Parts: sequence; structure tokens; C-alpha cells
Amino acid sequence: MSPRSHRTAAINSKVQRRPKSSQRERLIEGMIAVGNRDGYAGASVSTVIAEAGVSKPTFYDYFDDKDECFLAALVEVHASLMEEFVQELERAEAGRAAQSAVKALVGFASANPSRARFLMGEAMAGRRALDARDRGISQLAAAIDEVSASANNEETISDIPSEVLVGAIYRLLSSRLRRGEPAISELLEPALEWLEGYSVPRWESRWRSPDPPMRMARVSPAPRLWAPAALGRGRPRLSSEDVAQAQRLRIMFAAAALAAEKGYAATTVADITELARVDRRAFYSLFADKRDAFMAVHEFGLQEVMAVTAGAFFTGSSWPERMWAAGQALTQFLEANPTIAHLGFVEAYSVGPSAAQRVEDSQAAFTIFLQEGNAYRPNAAPPSRVVLEAIIKSIFEIVYARARTSARPSLSDAVPGMTFLSLAPFIGAREANAFVDEKAKSRPAKPVPSDRASGRSD
Repeated sequence: MSPRSHRTAAINSKVQRRPKSSQRERLIEGMIAVGNRDGYAGASVSTVIAEAGVSKPTFYDYFDDKDECFLAALVEVHASLMEEFVQELERAEAGRAAQSAVKALVGFASANPSRARFLMGEAMAGRRALDARDRGISQLAAAIDEVSASANNEETISDIPSEVLVGAIYRLLSSRLRRGEPAISELLEPALEWLEGYSVPRWESRWRSPDPPMRMARVSPAPRLWAPAALGRGRPRLSSEDVAQAQRLRIMFAAAALAAEKGYAATTVADITELARVDRRAFYSLFADKRDAFMAVHEFGLQEVMAVTAGAFFTGSSWPERMWAAGQALTQFLEANPTIAHLGFVEAYSVGPSAAQRVEDSQAAFTIFLQEGNAYRPNAAPPSRVVLEAIIKSIFEIVYARARTSARPSLSDAVPGMTFLSLAPFIGAREANAFVDEKAKSRPAKPVPSDRASGRSD
């Protein structure tokens, strides 16, 4: 058996298998259908058994609750993807492992759209589901790295972390699957075009490790958002509009803090009003329900992030300088406001399908910063719209991974890698690396972050 075959066998041995049962399979398929239609938050045992056409006692013969069924469905779909993924990598040249991985992911989604949507999109809802998603991506990334490790130093490879690659392709596919686009296979060519933008000889690769090779200091204060102080005796009298606005902000900051602490699903309106120090009547005069409050927080966070990022972008003297400045502003803002980062990049999908669509719309909005790249370096075949989208989704995956694993994520040191991901498809990997190296030479001391507004911290 060849070394490649030994690796494949080892990977296959890690794929979890579950005992098959026709009724269990019907419940799994029922959960996939309900999850895709209603999201994790809207799924219930009742809707799953109605979709599957089995009784409630039968459901509990196989699963303890909705969560266990949801996770079982994720494991089942991932196992089938992993099997096809490994088979595709077995045929790959070492230097083309990343391209073969993309081919496998797009092929699976094209042949199994409902199952792929569930795995790649609906798995973003709920902490245990996110754990399963991230484990699955790590397993796929490890398979890519095992194959590409045998490439010789002169062979060309794609200089992008495998986990970022898989996560970005998941995001590209899930947004199209959610919209019901029929020609998923047509994504393959532009996705491969995106990868080619990072092609370098293996000996020149530097970004394939998820740990950044250089550490960056802060260069400008990042605004920290604060909730207004609670209204009480001795405070100046405010108009009813000012009172309502203060209560609205307190509720929103409380919702963001609770999302980071315990997650959307476990948070109740009572939790929010207690932390915000407002009563239920005030809450329901401002928001229809918990979901409405969380959606308002996401919208608020997006507006703040875009304002900070755009403001920094237009300070640069050239497009690469602008992208660097925008990356610094984005990461420093998110570091200063970790609950906003967690809600926007981790928890938003838990709110339901409409929130997931809002997240994807916000990702698309960030492509505006990339469009100037075509004018900076005119090209007979400029990067396609999908390439721009893939760049942004790869950056979102980096922020997501850090916000997911830390209550106060370190993001500023990701700016060099993010800048490389943004520039290389336009100006080439070597020139992008030269620009990043030049920017990294200057390391000013860290200033003290500034705060915005007044009152209690989020």
C-alpha cells in the first residue's frame, strides 16, 4: 500500500459511522428538511416527527431530544462528505490538494443540495452544532494538509490555511444553497480562480499555518461602545424619546453580552431585561420578541463596523494602503467590542433564517472595499464577483474562528494575513507579500483605546 493510501485509510478510520435503521434514517432526513426550512431555532421534535412520518415514542427510541437528533444529522452528512472528499484527494497531485478539495466540496453540494445546505449553513446555529461544524472542517483541513505535505519545494501550492479555505467554501456554497440556486456546479471554476491567486512555490509559502507569522501592534485608538447608564433618581429629566432610546440601547447591549455568555437559544427575555435593568413593558414597547432584539443588535453592530472600516479605508494613499488601514480598523474595533464581534460573527445564525440572510448580505457589502483593486491594477480578466465574495468569506472565517474560541479575541495580528488574502488575487502573491512585509516594518507603540458614549460597559 502506498503512503498516500495509508493516509487515506487512517482518515477513513476517523469517519464516524452510526448504525442504520429505516426509521432513524427517516428522522435524520426529517431533521435536515425541517432545519433547512425553519432553522435550528424553529425546529422541534413535533415538526421533525411530522416531516419524518413517525411517532413521538419512535423519536425517543433513537434520540433524547432535538439537539441530539440535530447533531446526529450533522455527523451523518459529514461522514458521507468525508468519504467522497477522501476519494477525491486520493486522486490528487500533492500540489493540487486544495483544488481537489474545492472540487469535492462543490461536487458534494451539487449532488446533495439539501444535505450540503444543512451541513454547511444550518450547522452555524447553536453551540454544539458549531462544535460539530468546526470539528468537521478541521478533519477536512487535516486531509488536505496530509496530501499537500508531500509536495516538493518547487511545486506550486495555494498559500492559504486549509481550515480557512474549507470554511470559506462552506460559506460560498451555503449562501447559494439557501437561495435555492440550481447551478451549484458553476461555482467550481471561479472558486478555483480564487485559489490560483494564492499560488506560490511551496518553499515560498508562509500563510498556510493558522498562526500568523508576524505580530502587529495597534496603531490607532479603537472606539469602545458603551451602554447608557441606568435611569434612576437624581438623573436629569429626559424626554420620552430619550428615555426610550436609552432603554433600547441598554436592551441591545444586554442581548449582545448574553449572546456571548450563554448563546441566543439559552437567553430569555427575562435574562435580557434583568441585565438591562428595564421592565418587560419597556422591552415589549421597543421589540416584538427576543429575535427582534437580537436582529437590532446585529444591524447596529454592522453599521458601526462599516462606519469604522470605511472611515479608515479612505485614509490610505493607494488601494493596498487602504486595505491595510481598513483591516486594522476592523480588527481593532472588534477587539475593543468583543460582544459585538461574537454576535455578528458567531451567534447571528442561531437567530434563524432571516438573520442568516442578514449576515450574508453584510458580507456582500464588504466587497465594496475590494472593487477598487481592479482600477489599481487593470487586468484583461479581473477577478470575478465570486472571487471578491470568496475573499470576504475567508476573512469572515478567520474572525469567526477567533471570536468563537475566545471571549476577548486577538485579531490585530491577523491583519497581515487578511491583507495578503485581499491583495494577492489582484496583484499576485509575491507583490502582496512584499507589501505586507513593508507595512510590518513599522511597529509603533500601542496607544490607549478610546471609549465612546458613557455608562456601563457592554
